Amino acid sequence: MSKVMTAARKAKLTKRRRPAGSAVERVTKAAIAMREGLPVAIRDGRRAFLVYSVETLSAAALGKLNRSARLVVTHARARTLKMRLYTPQVVALALDKGATPDRLRAIADPTFDLAEPLKGPFEALRETLPLAFAASIKLAKLSGLLPATVVAPATRIPSGAVRLSSADVEDYERQSIETLTLVTRARVPLAGAEHTELVAFRARDGGPEHYAVVIGAPASNKPVLTRLHSECFTGDLLDSLKCDCGAQLRGAIETIEKSGGGLLLYLAQEGRGIGLINKLRAYRLQDQGFDTHAANERLGFEPDERLYGIAARMLSLLGYKSIRLLTNNPSKVKALEALGIKVAARVPHRFASNIHNRAYLKAKASAGHLL
Repeated sequence: MSKVMTAARKAKLTKRRRPAGSAVERVTKAAIAMREGLPVAIRDGRRAFLVYSVETLSAAALGKLNRSARLVVTHARARTLKMRLYTPQVVALALDKGATPDRLRAIADPTFDLAEPLKGPFEALRETLPLAFAASIKLAKLSGLLPATVVAPATRIPSGAVRLSSADVEDYERQSIETLTLVTRARVPLAGAEHTELVAFRARDGGPEHYAVVIGAPASNKPVLTRLHSECFTGDLLDSLKCDCGAQLRGAIETIEKSGGGLLLYLAQEGRGIGLINKLRAYRLQDQGFDTHAANERLGFEPDERLYGIAARMLSLLGYKSIRLLTNNPSKVKALEALGIKVAARVPHRFASNIHNRAYLKAKASAGHLL
């Protein structure tokens, strides 16, 4: 009887310690806290770690961390800083005694590289890193911040700190995509495509909505002409000449209309998934001579951080299983097919260059785009 009572008591205590809600809820709250410069507690098994974004870290918060605090950056950023990559996924550095938030930001943010070129040498830790270290970087990316964090073992978790686990962060993207629902749809006549309907999709993570532009009345029993378009504030709205996004958006609508109908999925994944602010940082690096992919990597991102599971979910909710994909990027074909969408054909989608985007298009071609 006493053993049963002890087991029941342990289960009750475990339940109390477990954060309430879903992984999506916990990660969403943690992302908000990280953007505000507040501590986040990430549990890794029995251990807990306090995590801060380098971008929003305050001197007061840094001063409260113990000597075991570590600066965590991605492999991409570590390569830029000539660090050896001893650990998978991320690299960790011990903090200097004189470390300040500004100094850490200068290490993490490549837009400081010209102003402070003599960084390092850095000695990356060779020890096995807790899962919370990689989770902290993923959380920073989800927060729209630079992928650099300060992580320290939690001797005491501050009152009110958002608590979650490494597994929550790892599982967030899948759960978020599963919560994507079709919210509403309405007729929106467009110039050159008057028989158009706009369909809105929303996930439960509080993030931006995604949209489907349905032109004509495409049948679901045969491959539908489809364009996946990642939003581009500068190109789509301001008609920027640094990229070909605006031309691709308007050209796709024209092509789909002339073909008799189809879909344009407008995905809220600015800057190949790194967000507008980080894209503007990448533009500053491009002005220094780095191409679009190298700029993303110097920031600590992969060349492409987009999630194609969102597009696959939208197609499923609209009732389409087979498409003719309007793209020059074979990677999109492979990504969608891996997610269960049949791509019956790839349809080229090319536009003339200008003096401002020739380097951008050249970088895309070197990455495998069929231009």
